[in-house]
Amino acid sequence: MMNIDTKSVNAIRILAADAIQKANSGHPGLPLGAAPMAYELWAKHMKHNPKNPEWVNRDRFILSGGHGSALLYSLLHLFGYGLTIDDLKNFRQLGSLTPGHPEYGHTVGVEATTGPLGAGMAMAVGMAMAEKHLASVFNKENYPVIDHYTYVLGGDGCMMEGISYEAFSLAGTLGLGKLIVLYDSNDISIEGGTNIAFRENVMRRFEAFGFQTIRVEDGNDISAIGRAIEEAKNDLTRPSLIEVKTKIGAGCPAKEGKASAHGEPLGEDNVTALRESLGWEEKESFVVPEDVYENYRSIAKKNALAEDEWNALFRNYCNEYPEMKELWDAYHSKDNVSSLYDIEGFSRVTEKPEATRSVSGKLINLIKDSVPNMFGGAADLAPSTKTYMNGEGDFSKETPEGKNLHFGVRELAMAAIGNGIALHGGLTPYVSTFFVFSDYVKPMARLSALMHLPLVYVFTHDSIGVGEDGPTHEPIEQLAMFRAMPGFYVMRPADAAETAAAWYFALNKKDAPTALVLSRQNLPQLDGSGKDALKGAYILEDSSKEIPDAIIIATGSEVSLAVEAKKNLYKDGIDVRVVSMPCMDLFEEQPEEYKESVLPKSVTKRVAVEALSEFGWGKYIGIDGKFIGMKSFGASAPGNLLFEHFEITSKAVEDAVKSL
Repeated sequence: MMNIDTKSVNAIRILAADAIQKANSGHPGLPLGAAPMAYELWAKHMKHNPKNPEWVNRDRFILSGGHGSALLYSLLHLFGYGLTIDDLKNFRQLGSLTPGHPEYGHTVGVEATTGPLGAGMAMAVGMAMAEKHLASVFNKENYPVIDHYTYVLGGDGCMMEGISYEAFSLAGTLGLGKLIVLYDSNDISIEGGTNIAFRENVMRRFEAFGFQTIRVEDGNDISAIGRAIEEAKNDLTRPSLIEVKTKIGAGCPAKEGKASAHGEPLGEDNVTALRESLGWEEKESFVVPEDVYENYRSIAKKNALAEDEWNALFRNYCNEYPEMKELWDAYHSKDNVSSLYDIEGFSRVTEKPEATRSVSGKLINLIKDSVPNMFGGAADLAPSTKTYMNGEGDFSKETPEGKNLHFGVRELAMAAIGNGIALHGGLTPYVSTFFVFSDYVKPMARLSALMHLPLVYVFTHDSIGVGEDGPTHEPIEQLAMFRAMPGFYVMRPADAAETAAAWYFALNKKDAPTALVLSRQNLPQLDGSGKDALKGAYILEDSSKEIPDAIIIATGSEVSLAVEAKKNLYKDGIDVRVVSMPCMDLFEEQPEEYKESVLPKSVTKRVAVEALSEFGWGKYIGIDGKFIGMKSFGASAPGNLLFEHFEITSKAVEDAVKSL
């Protein structure tokens, strides 16, 4: 007679196969092969409570191989997270709670949106970093109030992606002992056996990273998998890799071990054969025996006790350390940044010309004293991006209490790790690099937007003002790229007051990421700039006429050019309005009346000036408008000469207005 553990594993397999077959779409290979390790982890080792999926001290589980989502949905259903059989029947259907790849915030129990392979691996590193830092801040003797593991499951594809190399190299350096990677090692990818493109020794690679490495030869041996997980948990000095040798499509006679099991339904006959092969007695789809459900319910009840014990521990902790309870509340408050403008000097940190990257650096060091859970850094560029928090120490293996993160030259992993930190909760993360290197960041920034995460991206060296470094380091199309992304706010401030507004917006925006795009070169402080930047665009200097002769729209370093052009045009009898537009998306969210008051439709003579690509400006200047900006890549020369060379000057703005 089949024991209850085996039946429970097979329930995961059958439900996943049924869901995929009904949808006639999906990836059965991973769920069939990885079901035993997933069951063993969730049932016997992972600390989680389906009755409270948001429990602060739960263990985190990320399915990095997001194509295997049917595995996760089966687990969530069986453990009682609220997914019903009908939800499984609606797998991959419009509006269902079971989309093709797991989506954070959409399905209860999904800790991260995954799909791009390797992304979940890097986000898990971020979660483990958050756990390690918060534990160093809050834990007291006999009170481990932050004490949980981060588990991530992925396969050969995740291991091939460069992001996993970046992230795990850093994880080993940081000694993230509570990070455990479950490697579904089946030697198959979409095109066939992995030996056609992937022959490296993954275990040795992870040893080089500084991981403990453990191998389980039989992916169906849940006892061996359990021993491996406990061994991994017992080494708190190193992160752990558990390579579990599995067979893709396990249990399906015609598909087991074959590439065709990866990304297509098994077929009705093969689902029937799967049932027979596994000894599954229920012939009807989506039917699970009551003893299996009862097993999962009993496990969930035991898991709930773990939270009860933690709640008692936390109550005693708060009574004994009331000052830590106050700090805890500050870390976990969503309103801890609403009073930034009350900080002395916040809105005007300088009166002299200064690069907005330098202004941002001053603001970070003002904000950190009011927002104690600031946690961030740069991809080896903090001295240049001005993102270092003075006096807050460096986060490292030896000093986890430090708040400054050093990602090394790993922009892609940095963004994913930032996502993981934001997903974990309790911290206010930011990441930083040069704007041109946002090309490396983009895929994970897209996930930030998809997950509605309040991650702040500090991008500096925002234009040809970079100068002598030349076209490889001078962004052109990047601003248009980020503006095109749904749910991602791009702020390009013109001076200190607008930079303060940008930081205020970014830290108060709780449901979307924000990029602060900042200058390397010094910019003058502008009269009239300030909190109106929070409307996305506003009238910086107006015409004396009821209807302006023309409107000049500018962002960032080019706003001062527009202001100068206005003065010179006035001498020639042309009275224009200057509009600063630090954030197009924010402007679009304003009431129609406000937008009309700033950019009245009756004024069609419009010039936009921005030292980047024209793409996206047509909406505001119209088909007859003029654009002053870049139409090519940059060049290597001092920044001021480049503005002259590419004719991005106040004179060029004046001439454009006159031509209209």
